[in-house]
Amino acid sequence: MTQDYAPVNFAACSTKRIAKLRLLKSAILAFIFCAAAISSRAQTYTTLFNFTGTTAGYNPSPLVQGFNGNFYGTTMSDGANGAGTVFEIGASGQEKTIYAFCSQSNCLDGKSPGAGLIQSTNGAFYGTTMWGGANGGGTIFKITPSGKLTTLYNFCSQAACYDGATPEAALLQTSSGNFYGTTYFGGKAGWGTVFKLSAAGVFTTLYNFCYLNECTGGFQSTAPLIQAGNGNLYGILSAGGDTGYGIIFQMSPAGALTTLHTFCSQASCTDGGGPYGGLVQGSNGKLYGTTSVGGSHEAGTVFEITTDGKFTTLYNFCTSCTDGNTPYAGLVQATDGDFYGATSGGGSYGPDGAGTIFQITPAGKLTTLYSYCGLYCDPETSTTLIQSTNGAFYGATIQDYEAFAGTVYRLSMGLAPFVETLPASAKVGASVIILGNNLTGTTGVTFNGTPATFTVISSTEIKTTVPAGATTGTVQVTVPGDILNSNIAFRVIP
Repeated sequence: MTQDYAPVNFAACSTKRIAKLRLLKSAILAFIFCAAAISSRAQTYTTLFNFTGTTAGYNPSPLVQGFNGNFYGTTMSDGANGAGTVFEIGASGQEKTIYAFCSQSNCLDGKSPGAGLIQSTNGAFYGTTMWGGANGGGTIFKITPSGKLTTLYNFCSQAACYDGATPEAALLQTSSGNFYGTTYFGGKAGWGTVFKLSAAGVFTTLYNFCYLNECTGGFQSTAPLIQAGNGNLYGILSAGGDTGYGIIFQMSPAGALTTLHTFCSQASCTDGGGPYGGLVQGSNGKLYGTTSVGGSHEAGTVFEITTDGKFTTLYNFCTSCTDGNTPYAGLVQATDGDFYGATSGGGSYGPDGAGTIFQITPAGKLTTLYSYCGLYCDPETSTTLIQSTNGAFYGATIQDYEAFAGTVYRLSMGLAPFVETLPASAKVGASVIILGNNLTGTTGVTFNGTPATFTVISSTEIKTTVPAGATTGTVQVTVPGDILNSNIAFRVIP
């Protein structure tokens, strides 16, 4: 089903769900929307696939684009064994379940892979399960696009689960090749950990989170870590800290943690609190995110923070305004330089509205793109969007009626195609994968103007190496009739 929207109000039902098992461990908050748009750019919304629960799974995660141009994700539950799945979606909506969890006796392969997947340069996907495994505390796994699964680590392998349990956030693979992540429970204080899994499979607990009044750190780790251009890791905790409303932290790859900002530390909580959606680093080097509560109207905020801790509130949402309120989702920076996100309440339908999709500039100018009517619309719940290399946004929704288990959809906003590098930073001589579309016939690849040797693997994949003399900057791929730029600057590591 395809619907085209001009810059006028429309009422096309869509859903947003932020999969949050946060405060109540097994609960997932649903935010129901039915969409109406006010936009300066025509949009096309296409439903690609409808989940059916028992067969394909229920509660799909955010998506990741694979080497072949298809999209991959996980479902939290259902599937053949009732414990969640890994799925693949083609560009026109063909779905394939490539793995059903609890395929092994006693769920040794894990269950409930709620956080979704990341893709490595070796072509495999990596993820976590919240439960199951050898000790019941969840797992870290690797899975090939064909569905071959390998369990890399079982949580609660140490006495009293000192190594952590119940990972809720997606993994991060850094430029070193190591994997980093967090757990929601376990650790020496029982309130989660930061861990590292080396490329060789060595597991290390780097940090132990703690509960209110036990330390000035935070807890409730719900969002993935990111690695900034300076090599350090950054993350958010949705609760704890001196105020109880969460923190932003910086961590060295070795595990030294520094609190950069404590939410609700300003009078009347004007800096916001309760961040859930994680951080994103903008092209200007600053970090951006949202809070679900607080701000000058007590309805959540969009914020900016530098990597050394200078905090700025860019926007305050309003409960009774048409811009929406209570943004649980994080932000994504698109190739137009602006950030895109969603709120879970309010919008142009007033107090009964079910939220908005918005666009905000790095300077804080917000435009409401969609308003969801909520109460009388078909319930859908959207996970965090990704921008595909074809320029369009893709996402998954969850619908909270028994007859519906979610969808995968495409939202085209008219943005141009681009290429994406994997990894986003590396040393001279390192192998790099370039993802894109219609790459057959490529005649040139450059790293900030320096030519590189390359091999076209398929219409969606190029293999190359960082050339000698390359400097940090845009990767360009010359294809017949066009030059495709990378969505972010490739960072050459000294």
